[in-house]
Amino acid sequence: MSLQARIESAISLATGEAARFAGSRSSPGGSINDSRIVSLSDGRQVFIKTHAAAARYPGMFTLEFEALQRLAAANAIRVPVPIACGDDFIVMEAFRAGSRLADWPELMGRQLALLHQATKNDRFGFDQDNYIGTTPQPNTWTDNWLDFWREQRLGHQLRLFAGKTASDDRLLKLGERLMDRLDALLDKTDEAAVLLHGDLWSGNAAADEKGEPIIYDPASYYGHREAEIGMMRLFGGFGPRCEAAYEEVWPFTAGAEQRIILYRLYHELNHLNLFGSSYYESCLSTLKSLL
Repeated sequence: MSLQARIESAISLATGEAARFAGSRSSPGGSINDSRIVSLSDGRQVFIKTHAAAARYPGMFTLEFEALQRLAAANAIRVPVPIACGDDFIVMEAFRAGSRLADWPELMGRQLALLHQATKNDRFGFDQDNYIGTTPQPNTWTDNWLDFWREQRLGHQLRLFAGKTASDDRLLKLGERLMDRLDALLDKTDEAAVLLHGDLWSGNAAADEKGEPIIYDPASYYGHREAEIGMMRLFGGFGPRCEAAYEEVWPFTAGAEQRIILYRLYHELNHLNLFGSSYYESCLSTLKSLL
């Protein structure tokens, strides 16, 4: 069965209405995927992502489907409604992007804080490992945040980089020093785990037809809420108004600024591992700032 036929069958099964493709157009929606808005013969429109090498990333789309379901269930911030998925595709609602309301940053901050408050958990991790971009992201359930971050986030990225460079690389040496002082940075972090979007940069958020926030392309897991802010700041962030509004709902605790830099480092290292040396100096700079 062709990919189109399998997607049509999955939509039909999920919605109870026969689905036949009538046309499509390319659409932004994740830099690693082929993303399209597909019109069905009955007038419905859906958003579909596929990946030509999906077999190399088992579970990529089924894990995204589950993450979207969990984010939506919190009823705090809008995500595209997931409709169907398979090993090499995901189908979700097609939303119409609009112009951001004047208070879009504040709405984003407050809704994100409400999402985190509504999804507290007693362990860190996720039901399965997933991906951050195309990098495998381990999510073994762990009772302690320090242990989780040491082994499955920072340590994981440093081990990936160690496989690509010399053993005496100065970045690795600084990384080892940082690993040794993680206790000092994270030992007072005793908040509950919350459901994170996990990959929330400006390219994974928009305004819907009402001008309100909508977020997508998650790499979700249950983690410390400030880790969300670390990613949000990576490419310029969502601005001080967004973070101030978040803190109106759920203020950060002492030491947050340094922890947020630490959490941002995970994503900087991931970009180094994915895209190469152009991220090397920024990783070095961040490491030095934490030591």
